[in-house]
Parts: sequence; C-alpha cells; structure tokens
Amino acid sequence: MATEKGNKLIAENRKAYHDYYIEERMEAGIELFGTEVKSIRQGKVNLNDSYAAISGGELWLYNMHISPYEQGNRYNHDPMRQRRLLMHKREILRLFGIVRQEGLTLIPTKLYFKRGRVKVEISLARGKKNYDKRESLAKKQADREIERRLKDRSRRPD
Repeated sequence: MATEKGNKLIAENRKAYHDYYIEERMEAGIELFGTEVKSIRQGKVNLNDSYAAISGGELWLYNMHISPYEQGNRYNHDPMRQRRLLMHKREILRLFGIVRQEGLTLIPTKLYFKRGRVKVEISLARGKKNYDKRESLAKKQADREIERRLKDRSRRPD
C-alpha cells in the first residue's frame, strides 16, 4: 500500500510482523500538530511498542514517539502523547466489534505520506506464541540460505 505511486514511506513497524499474525490492514488519517509533521518529514518517528485502542467512540494511537522538532522551541509537543486516528464512524464501530469479540489487537504497521497527508496503516493482529516466533525465524533463515545458494550457483560457470 505505502509503496504505490505518490506515497512516501516514513516508518515501518517491523517488530509487529515478528510478534503478531497480521489479519487485516486498513488506512487511517492522524491528527497532528505542525511541529510534529515537520519532525515526521525528517524521519524522526518510532512506531515500536505502539498500539491503537478505541476509547469514547474514537480511535486513539498510543506510545508512538515523534521526536521534538529542533527549531520548534516552545511550540513542540509531548513526544509520547496520544494521537487521534481519523476513520469513519462505521469503520471504528466495526473494528470495536472485531477487537471485542475475537480478542485481536490494533497495531500500527506503517506511517507514510499520501498526497501530502500523513497516513497510518492500522492492522488487526493476533499475537504469536514464542514457538511461533522461533518457527517463523527458522523459516526465514532457511529461505535466505536457499536464496544464497541459488545465487552462488547462478554465478559459477559449470
């Protein structure tokens, strides 16, 4: 989604792919202040350990760290403040029902610019157990090894 034409990827939560099974992805806007946008343009944002939750009929993003803008002086805001995510009411209600019934978690996986606006990719995720993490890590290493061997074989003349 974030690699389409006109979209510029800012940050990706790679840890989420390791810790969770991603069930469904959706796009949401985010309510930011001016100095936060300037800091995001410089790439000073961290999505690790962040999550989204529904509170009071609104979708909120917690623990996303946006470093203070260097030239922002007194206009800077708390780097760890909770930020409101912008989605249609019916989408929020649908997410609320899914999260409540199935026990899934809302995790931000990507932060990107789309036509000049900051967007967040929110994913419905199911937590992995430790043995699942080890299994996926072993599969990833095996795939890398196969790829490396195929690459070596194609380089050597027989």
